[in-house]
Amino acid sequence: MEQTALKQLASRLSLEEKVGQLVQVTPDFFGNQGEITGPLRQGADQQKLYQIGSVLGTHRAQEVQQIQETYLANSRHKIPLLFMADVIHGYETIFPIPLALASSFDSELIQKVARSSAVEATKEGIHVTFSPMADYVKDPRWGRVLESNGEDVRLSTELTKAYVRGYQGNDLKDETSLAACVKHFIGYGAAEGGRDYNTVDLSDIELYQNYLPAFEGAISEGVRLVMTSFNSIHGVPVTANKTLIQTVLRGKLGFEGILISDWAAIAELKDHRVAENSREAAKKAFEASVDIDMMTDCYSQELADLVEETESMEALDAAVWRVLQLKNELGLFENPYRGMKTTVDKKELNEVAYEAATRSAVLLKNEQVLPLKKEERILVVGTKATSTDVLGAWSWIGDCHAAVSLAEGMKKEFPHLTILSVAEETVEWSAIEEAARQADKVVIAVGETSEEAGEAASRTDLRLREIEQTLIDRVFKHNTNSILLTFSGRPLVLTEVEPKVKAIISAWFLGSQTGSVLSALLSGAQNFSGHLPMSYPRSVGQLPYSYQEMSTGRPKTSENADQKYISRYLDEENGPLYAFGHGLSYSQFTYSALELSAKQLQKNGQLTLSVTIKNDSKQAGYALPQIYFQDEFTEVIRPKRELLAWQQVNLQPGEKQMVQFVIEPDDLAYVHSNLRRTTDPGAFRLFLGTSAVDILSETKITFVG
Repeated sequence: MEQTALKQLASRLSLEEKVGQLVQVTPDFFGNQGEITGPLRQGADQQKLYQIGSVLGTHRAQEVQQIQETYLANSRHKIPLLFMADVIHGYETIFPIPLALASSFDSELIQKVARSSAVEATKEGIHVTFSPMADYVKDPRWGRVLESNGEDVRLSTELTKAYVRGYQGNDLKDETSLAACVKHFIGYGAAEGGRDYNTVDLSDIELYQNYLPAFEGAISEGVRLVMTSFNSIHGVPVTANKTLIQTVLRGKLGFEGILISDWAAIAELKDHRVAENSREAAKKAFEASVDIDMMTDCYSQELADLVEETESMEALDAAVWRVLQLKNELGLFENPYRGMKTTVDKKELNEVAYEAATRSAVLLKNEQVLPLKKEERILVVGTKATSTDVLGAWSWIGDCHAAVSLAEGMKKEFPHLTILSVAEETVEWSAIEEAARQADKVVIAVGETSEEAGEAASRTDLRLREIEQTLIDRVFKHNTNSILLTFSGRPLVLTEVEPKVKAIISAWFLGSQTGSVLSALLSGAQNFSGHLPMSYPRSVGQLPYSYQEMSTGRPKTSENADQKYISRYLDEENGPLYAFGHGLSYSQFTYSALELSAKQLQKNGQLTLSVTIKNDSKQAGYALPQIYFQDEFTEVIRPKRELLAWQQVNLQPGEKQMVQFVIEPDDLAYVHSNLRRTTDPGAFRLFLGTSAVDILSETKITFVG
């Protein structure tokens, strides 16, 4: 629709119709053939139903078409509905969870997965996805780390941008493109104690340095929606935080799109006790410029009167215009049923799912027991040995029964296979011990269920459950050649069991192709290439944890490790069991020392870092050179080491390749006490590593500002 026609349409809307565009409900409000169910039953409410702007949570195109047809038949202005959904890591074809995908360190792969998700979701009538999640995370007790890109802000920013590019494509008019909604603005990942929906208390420097950049990256890619978080910042719930939204999101970050509340977040202002009633909750959210009220009646019942009382029609018109503009960008006025006639290549989607899962699994430990050989007698045992619960939370309409289990995948690869499942009520320890004695190697498959990680799935104990620890102990007594394979939506605490196994694989939740991929990786038909985007802690007592340890006045060093009054634990090491960036491969790589194009970096200039990598093995594989840096002297305390750059490099056996990284002054900047992000003149240390702690070489440069 032309802009002039759209403006004319907007001008014809009544006050109540304008408010309706800012209201979102679920399909439950529509029964068969448009029959009204649930809270909306009376005549007046029926009229409001046919004024709403959007629906969330539909499943199939048939349902979307039925609701859209009924709505348009009863709507005075025939403004199509927006349909939104949580397309987090696939729609029907399920890809690895976002935390697993982040293990690839590959923005091109992330973009491909997001594009594939968009193609399948739009076929079912979805217009908007509540993804990507850009929350900065340091605490795996919080179940929603599953949806994150991990603990490093630079990596998360790049991957967040890739999701937006993949979902939205080059043009939203393309019927296979989804409008992306980046979430949760802001600070949700810092919930106290890792407990979902809990209070957040952040300094401004921390907020600007670590929590804003991924959102800024999404906005730079043209993300169309932002979702508010449930938590408070500076004592005010974000959904009512006018200063934060207006000054930071709308102001500093320049976001001009739709701001939508999270589920019932406006009404929850009453539970926060910052709003006495629904009227006050609606007033505070609207004044903060929240455009869409997701699943409460606060806007529906209160906003029209509030707008008249406060003479805020201009603000209402601006919010409605943002909603109408998105509908127009998606081409809904021309085709309210966009995307439903497109075709989906399931074979191609499965190929992307296989590739993504292969690139997402992380080999944490391998003491020469992997890869497995076909002639070996293999025992597969554990709570997850035969389970098809491998999709993870937010797997939408993915069918876990159609997913490939570990045992099913391995049956096709290993002829001498024994499979024993373990359940709490039926454990035959004697049979397991005998099978372990007879096996050449044992694959122990354990970990979380899909319900134990994700939203509302916070945990205080991240160890394996007792029966799984007992299983590892019993196998260890009879066979020391065991491989621990963990399924999870978060880093687990494996400190107690790590010495009892010779290999450890973090399988996360890998999606529809799980068993086929893991079998190929275990056999060596495929090579491991994943690296941890989030550290594995030694103990839950270390949390929240990040490899970006800040400088302190009493740091622990190799020289003072036996002293008392230093920053350390009495009962555990400071560092993680497995650090950010860690990941093994069947290939062996050698790295040259870092080489510099210049020792000084000039203002408005750049310099090039070079490293030569060689694959010394007989198997092709991905190397991941990681560049870290340290600003030697800063105005405010900074981490001892920060990720600067990385590249995934695919090398054939014997192949040697020079890899280059271009560094500019802004790459070395940080947020100062005045909340401005600038680069200090002076010395910087640069490190080449294979993880945040495994450093191969280092050098120095000077920035001349």
